[in-house]
Amino acid sequence: MHPYQDKLLHVNHLSIHFRTEEGEVRAVEDLNFELRKGEVLGIVGESGSGKSVSSLAIMGLLSANASIPQGEIQFYGRKAEGENLLQLSEDQYQSMRGKEFSMIFQEPMTSLNPVMCCGDQVVEAIQLHQKLSYSEAKEQCLQWFEEVQLPRPEKIFKSYPHEISGGQKQRVMIAMAISSKPKLLIADEPTTALDVRVQKTILDLLLQLQKKLGMSMIFITHDLGVIAQVAQRVLVMYRGQLVEQGEVKQIFKNPHQAYTQGLIHCRPSTEQRPKQLATIDHFLQQEQQKKAFVPEYITNEMRQQQHQKMYAQPPLITVRNLSTSFITARNWLGKPTQELKAVSDVSFEVYPGETLGLVGESGCGKTTLGRSLLQMIESKSGSVIYNNIDLKALSDKALRNLRKEIQIIFQDPYSSLNPRLSVGEAILEPMLVHRIYDSKKEARAKVIELLERVNLGEQHYHRYPHEFSGGQRQRIVIARSLALKPKFVVCDESVSALDVSVQAQVLNLLNELKQDFGLTYVFISHDLSVVKYMSDRIMVMQNGNLVELNEADQLYHHPQMEYTQQLIEAIPRVL
Repeated sequence: MHPYQDKLLHVNHLSIHFRTEEGEVRAVEDLNFELRKGEVLGIVGESGSGKSVSSLAIMGLLSANASIPQGEIQFYGRKAEGENLLQLSEDQYQSMRGKEFSMIFQEPMTSLNPVMCCGDQVVEAIQLHQKLSYSEAKEQCLQWFEEVQLPRPEKIFKSYPHEISGGQKQRVMIAMAISSKPKLLIADEPTTALDVRVQKTILDLLLQLQKKLGMSMIFITHDLGVIAQVAQRVLVMYRGQLVEQGEVKQIFKNPHQAYTQGLIHCRPSTEQRPKQLATIDHFLQQEQQKKAFVPEYITNEMRQQQHQKMYAQPPLITVRNLSTSFITARNWLGKPTQELKAVSDVSFEVYPGETLGLVGESGCGKTTLGRSLLQMIESKSGSVIYNNIDLKALSDKALRNLRKEIQIIFQDPYSSLNPRLSVGEAILEPMLVHRIYDSKKEARAKVIELLERVNLGEQHYHRYPHEFSGGQRQRIVIARSLALKPKFVVCDESVSALDVSVQAQVLNLLNELKQDFGLTYVFISHDLSVVKYMSDRIMVMQNGNLVELNEADQLYHHPQMEYTQQLIEAIPRVL
């Protein structure tokens, strides 16, 4: 127990339940922890572990179907004897939110009002807690924009959320959250969807502001590498319960619980390449069976032999001088007056059985290049030769027939699945369109086989996309892409939104399927540690240009370009 006067927050025996159509869900059970003044406390765990729900309870933002059957949240920011936040009225809570404690949410695009310019949203927050005129609040807002290192504060002030980048939106949210200098800042997955370099700058910025303003901070994430960079102490949550807590170095170097060990080891290592990534299940089973999980590693000799054989073949895909542009402005006659060069004069080959990684920051042209390969976006110049066929020269009908062999796994599985079709029907549909099987009965049997192959099973055939978790939806999209027996698959940020433990399962699945079905991948991601683990070679893109291409280990350990070096240095590492 820490000294009484040192405490800012004490969560005591807190339980949170939700009423649902299926019955009561116990989201948090008997949670206990303290937060000291000026401390950064990390909370880690998978989706559904109760991390965000606990923070919403502190903020008084739980939904109407939530109940708190027991517990108290003592806050010592205003009164030495503390006050139980759970006993406050909504008006009392409203006066404290933003002023005493504030929160940065996971997805800034959905947290910002799309019909208000960014500056006015921050001004509104400032005026809510401070008796300032609009012009005074605007001046303060611009000062905060400079404080969070936003470029051209005046321009950002007048911009709407959709007009600025993800990293800039997150900085606006940070400015809003700290505008009244709260004593407690809760950051809920504030860097999950950001590139590694942007993520590093946001983390550095939060720590600078935390020290400068003397705030306490609760930092919520599923990424232990991020926690290692920002927090002094960490809580590990699993299925609504606190399973382990302590100093960050102590927990990471000597975790006692199997779940914590799994979280630490399921992120791809940048030094070794196991044949299969460790998952949470491996460690939980190990605990039950009293048997240590020992991974098998791919040696350098094994990898060299594999590459020698792979690169002796003719390439499956040859890309020459490919350029793709988007029109960004037209005159009143509709004639293009301005264009953005998204991919600029790119050339490379992809060999049968290879996984070619593609990395770079948002806006560098990764996704545009992937879609240009599949002719989903029309390129301006250059050629894409697949299996000695020039894809650009094909008619629409011929290209449609060839789509069986070239597939894509999209970044957001939910938006790429039809909400009106059951997942079985979604996988069955392309089989029927391309007449892969002689009868619907035969095709349906293949769908069930594919569902089982991606570890879902026949019982999920008639369920709809909204009934699945993010990781399960990603498995469904993978099954659908395999439905047409493809040879070449573009994986576009296919694991970026997943918890590290679920990510490990999906990466293992992609590698297994590659072996079983003889697939060739272009694997697109902004996470260099994931790309290094998955790839034979890696391409690095910057501003539409291919700046570096090399064997994965060689590129990681001996990068030729400063930009590649910066990407590598920004990878969050567990101690």
